Amino acid sequence: MDPFAQYDTNDAYDTYDTVIVGGGPAGLTAALALSRYRCRTLVVESPAPPRNAASRGVHGMIGLEGATPAEVRARAWAELDGYGLAQRREVVAQDVTRAEAGGFHVALGDGTTAWSRTVLLATGVIDVRPEGVEGFAECWGRTVIHCPFCVGWENADRSWALVADDPDYAATAAGAFDAWSADVIAITPPGMDRAAETRRTLRAAGSDLVEGEIARLHHRDGDLHTVEMADGTLIKRRTLLWSLPQQQVPLVTRLTTTLGLALDENGSVAVGPDGRTGITGLYAAGDLTTRWEQGAMSAAGAGAAAADAIHFTHSR
Repeated sequence: MDPFAQYDTNDAYDTYDTVIVGGGPAGLTAALALSRYRCRTLVVESPAPPRNAASRGVHGMIGLEGATPAEVRARAWAELDGYGLAQRREVVAQDVTRAEAGGFHVALGDGTTAWSRTVLLATGVIDVRPEGVEGFAECWGRTVIHCPFCVGWENADRSWALVADDPDYAATAAGAFDAWSADVIAITPPGMDRAAETRRTLRAAGSDLVEGEIARLHHRDGDLHTVEMADGTLIKRRTLLWSLPQQQVPLVTRLTTTLGLALDENGSVAVGPDGRTGITGLYAAGDLTTRWEQGAMSAAGAGAAAADAIHFTHSR
């Protein structure tokens, strides 16, 4: 007897082959692949603005160069709707629990519950923005950037500062970003380990290190021109490369306790190359699984790999 059959006819649950939590590049790519595998899929997408809402265009995805995140999502859903197998719910996924007869129950913020054979977590992560830095929000995603590969082109030939609290990372200001700027310094918090050594290294390479806390970003409509430090020092810079601390969304944090979902040493969800977690039937793809390889193309590839693995799980 098929242990899932009772759910296929149980009106108490919306039933799916897979529930995907997150509607970014990883989740939508997985939904497309699973639709082509003829799987019934539910994509649960929070109604809150996505992490990349500040982006003025997605880059590096062939055929979508410069499209806004909203445009990418709209096009993706137009394509998905053509298959008729993926549904979209704009609601928060509150919990994922094991179903007694197999599969998972996904509790949604509107009070409903979905059942699925498998679940793919594609939630992304939360950027922890600095508190009290005036002008940060206006510049974020435009001239305060987290990834040179994403928007380095748009910030090319400007004066940059790398905001870092690690001496080895700060030292990369000497040459790691010269594809985009020949004028890069490091800004580090006071008392950073090996600060004097790092400063000497940077100065020898024609760069520099400034210690202190950033208090204000002076800008014109998000176009940065001056960094003001807490002691009043003004530093003329046009672009900040600032990789913010990150944390998992509340659902993922909850699952580390309730299901034993494992995180790696960087706080990312631990997965295999096909997105499998250590929990049978639970997959993860995209930014929540990696600290540094975060981009639309990488996430989409991870979503496709996870969809393939999910299909083969269903076909056994």
